[in-house]
Amino acid sequence: MQQETPREKWENIEKIILSQHACLSTQSRGRQTPEEESALRTCFQRDRDRILHSKSFRRLKHKTQVLLLPEGDHYRTRLTHTLEVSQIARTISRALALNEDLTEAIALGHDLGHTPFGHMGEMVLNKLAQEHGIGGFHHAAQSLRVVDHLEKDGKGLNLTWEVRMGIIQHSKGQVDVRSGYDLEQPSSVEAWVVRISDSIAYLNHDLDDALRAKMLTKEELPGDILTKIGAKHSERVNTLVMDIIAHSSDGKLSFSPDILKNIETLRSFLYSNVYARANAQIEDSRVEHVLSSLFGYEMKRNNGNPQAAVDFISGMTDKFALQLFQELFVPSPWPYL
Repeated sequence: MQQETPREKWENIEKIILSQHACLSTQSRGRQTPEEESALRTCFQRDRDRILHSKSFRRLKHKTQVLLLPEGDHYRTRLTHTLEVSQIARTISRALALNEDLTEAIALGHDLGHTPFGHMGEMVLNKLAQEHGIGGFHHAAQSLRVVDHLEKDGKGLNLTWEVRMGIIQHSKGQVDVRSGYDLEQPSSVEAWVVRISDSIAYLNHDLDDALRAKMLTKEELPGDILTKIGAKHSERVNTLVMDIIAHSSDGKLSFSPDILKNIETLRSFLYSNVYARANAQIEDSRVEHVLSSLFGYEMKRNNGNPQAAVDFISGMTDKFALQLFQELFVPSPWPYL
């Protein structure tokens, strides 16, 4: 009798310990291009590792989260945001007996297509894409494009269907319906977990960064946020994680009404007092000038292909975009003899 491989052992463990609502590795719809199974890792574990070792994942360390090119060491970047989402999502998945490997893979891949300069960069690239006839830009759809077509020199990572769908579905209501995917109803409970964990992470760490940057004081926060959710960052994250675990059942995730009300209050407060003020309007215009100039340059290099320009610019880090702009468009001083 042939001995079980480590992968098969873990697949059997999943069947025993995971909820009936979890997505088992053996139930995956598979990859776009079929591959021989690993002897060591399940399909979702392989996807997690492929994302973790990708170039686009490494570039996240130099991409803006909210504060543009922050000088302090302790502000979040797109990479640290991704890691926080992953940690929160794994905690929730484990508590609800969901597939932690699938959850982690989706979380690590959810922002691979994000632009330089955070949401300012996304708005500029969306405008440029619309003006050049390719419908628009959103980082979730671009993240899927990265893993499907752009990574590994155009070969893609050949991820499983469940991870791919979780990546494009992580941002509710913000992806163009022309994508052809059902974005309102995530394809797995694990995808729901990442969507919620993304919100838990950014609402709390963006508030933490805004307080650290002295954009806000605690006295300015809506009163119930500190008393109902928590006065410290760790307390707020713990409150939301514990609440979603306590009030989720039968494969459906939900917060308690009181906590949900406070989440929406915090979200509205951040949009009005942080995201709209994260950088002065002069920075918005500067970001638009830099990315528009680079977009035009890439269009010329690629025979007027706007998708190629979008792909190249969305993959840039903040530092690379500024460096390339300076090389291309800022005059260099004549060297002394």
